[in-house]
Amino acid sequence: MKIRVISIALSLAIAACSPSPESAPVMDTRAINTLDMQSQGQGGVSQWDGVIEAVQQADLTAQTAGRVGAVLVDVNDAVQPNQLLLRLTGVEQQAGANAALAQVAAVKAQALEAESTYRRYAGLAAKQFVSKQQLDQALAARNAARAQVLAAEAQAAQAMQQNDYTQVRAPFAGIVSERLVEPGESVSMGQPLLRVFNPAQLRIQVQVPQRVADVLRQNPEADIILDDGVTVPAERVVVYPSADAQAHSVTVRVLLPKTEKAMKPGQVAKVVFAIAAATDALWLPESAIWRRGELSGVYVVTDKTVLLRQLRLGESRAGRVEVLSGVTAGERIAVDPAQAALALAAFKTKTER
Repeated sequence: MKIRVISIALSLAIAACSPSPESAPVMDTRAINTLDMQSQGQGGVSQWDGVIEAVQQADLTAQTAGRVGAVLVDVNDAVQPNQLLLRLTGVEQQAGANAALAQVAAVKAQALEAESTYRRYAGLAAKQFVSKQQLDQALAARNAARAQVLAAEAQAAQAMQQNDYTQVRAPFAGIVSERLVEPGESVSMGQPLLRVFNPAQLRIQVQVPQRVADVLRQNPEADIILDDGVTVPAERVVVYPSADAQAHSVTVRVLLPKTEKAMKPGQVAKVVFAIAAATDALWLPESAIWRRGELSGVYVVTDKTVLLRQLRLGESRAGRVEVLSGVTAGERIAVDPAQAALALAAFKTKTER
């Protein structure tokens, strides 16, 4: 028994005098480029691509057939309301209008004669020189002549309108965006001739998920990022009350303000909604996602090591991906998965030697 106690005590003494084992190695992660999930991601916003369009825009079409006589404006020309833009030859229309006016003059002369006849018969009837039947016939002839005048005037108005269609005028103040015909061309009814838009009233319409639309109804604010990087605040955000039954999306109309920056229909722009605080959505750049087949993940960087963590992703938009689960706000994510993978492999190789 004494020998056993002495051996145990000797073993404890030797262990106390021997050096302590080395602590687990720690990986130096300072060289890995990272982003903070709380401050990065989508930057506290929801971003959507859209195209600028004019609220007031019109395709001016031919409302009568004819030949283009003159085009008085060109692309980029500013026009005023009711300004003459294009003229058709309109020989047939002018002839029709002249014939209709001549018909009006003829029936008016007949109506004047019928009026005189009726008055004369009325005077004779008072002295009983003509019968009541003759007076009634004179009255009917006068009324018929008046009706013919009204019909002829209506036909003349229609013919004059057809003649007016040979002169295409600006419906509002704006800019000519497209010229589709040249002098000498024959045009048919309904053929586009010119396109005009009002640069003072522009908008962007985007389709957003219903959950985003619900947040925008409470906070209808947005910024527009133009193609050159200039950001302008939206004048007004209108969220449609109903959703598309097939796409399950809601249309949001963003009205652009009047600025010194030239904006024209057809330009691509980004609409940014400040909704992240309400939706608690986390976003990552596509380049930060590690993908192998159907698996997706990111490298989470701590002060001591790098961990590959699987993600569940949502919608993808404008080079960014929504993260539904797998990481939380405040964690650091490797910007370049390849860099993080190489650093982790080099660390494991070093520690295994």
